[in-house]
Amino acid sequence: MVPLATSAPASAQATFADVQGNWAQSCIVSLTQQGIISGYPDGTFRPSSPVTRAEFASMVGKAFPNVARSRNAVRFVDVPSNYWAYSAITTATQTGFLSGYPGNVFNPAQNIPRAQVLVALSSGLNYTPAQSVATTLNASFSDAAAIPAYAQTGIAAATERRLVVNYPDVRTLNPNQLASRAEVSAFLCQALAGTGQTASTIPTQYIAGASVASSSELLAGTSIPVKYSAAQRIIVAPTETAPVTLTVAQDIRNSQGTVVIPAGSQVIGQLQPAQGGSQFVASQVIVNGRQIALNATSNVIQNTRNVRDPNFGTILGGAAIGSAASAIIQGVTGDKTITAQTTVLGTVLGSAVGANQNRNLGSTIRDAAIGAALGAGVAGITGNRTITPQKVFTGAGAGATLGGILDRTGNGTVVVINPNSDLTLTVNSNVAL
Repeated sequence: MVPLATSAPASAQATFADVQGNWAQSCIVSLTQQGIISGYPDGTFRPSSPVTRAEFASMVGKAFPNVARSRNAVRFVDVPSNYWAYSAITTATQTGFLSGYPGNVFNPAQNIPRAQVLVALSSGLNYTPAQSVATTLNASFSDAAAIPAYAQTGIAAATERRLVVNYPDVRTLNPNQLASRAEVSAFLCQALAGTGQTASTIPTQYIAGASVASSSELLAGTSIPVKYSAAQRIIVAPTETAPVTLTVAQDIRNSQGTVVIPAGSQVIGQLQPAQGGSQFVASQVIVNGRQIALNATSNVIQNTRNVRDPNFGTILGGAAIGSAASAIIQGVTGDKTITAQTTVLGTVLGSAVGANQNRNLGSTIRDAAIGAALGAGVAGITGNRTITPQKVFTGAGAGATLGGILDRTGNGTVVVINPNSDLTLTVNSNVAL
């Protein structure tokens, strides 16, 4: 009987008789509702039972289905093609979560220890420690000396990312102890929270390092480096307000050296007009699934360009373009089609598309990610005079089309922003984290 492969609907198994009052109950229920884990036919979850390598492969595949495959497939001698977890094991090894043993052996029925689970998550999610491995481990765990050499770097990275959950003693890692179903669930819940997919459901007192950081304060004047991975540049109109989500580029520490905002946390805010240019104004930061108010701003970006400039087309490749800015480009040049293929949520400024090999205004702009500032972003610039909204998703100003906001005034000025260098934030008031 394979508990992770049962066909019973998740809703029927959201409440298990043996997890009521369990320290990981909320996490277990959440993962069950998402279809990542399931219980047994008798209505139990068996939170203290161990997890096999095959079962863990199935779990991570369901939790992180979009992780890119970076390794070649391996034919394991002990995993035949008709084995129930054959596909999950193949995917888990290709995405880097798990590896086999010498001789192309996988040992699918082997119970997995806690250290191996944490290393697997760090590996598959490409987490690396930003601080000294020894310092992190010795400061976090009373039994750091018991951590196997192969696992030290991965566990240090997992600790920095708040993936490590220790119950009942937060400082006791027990790295070589077999991981229970409740513990693996907790690690997965923290990993999902760390990537912003869910809110954290684990009590803070069991998250390694989190109990100190949660009561820490980030002082005004602190600098927060950020990055925007969806595009190389962001182009907006000088009068445009564009919701944008940025990513914290490195761990942010308070005056005591405690990490209070881990790298990878999301900063939500908007670009808004300022002094003839644009400025990013943050409204909140999401730390391990928690939404925290944040008063922080970037410098004012006044790098303006005129779309009539013959060299302007070269900066459009790989750019996220706000809908008001794209309207200016279409309105001023006069001979371009802007096709509204997809309107996305305002907090996601578009996605890169590859449409043509040319990068001039007379042809389709390859890799142009035309944004969603008003809920009316577009996905490409082409070469005749119509604007066609083909598909609209729910978002700010849902249903709007570029036809209603075209700038026919002849103003050809836009603001060009390099997110990784221009949008470093400064905290304006103390933040309790």
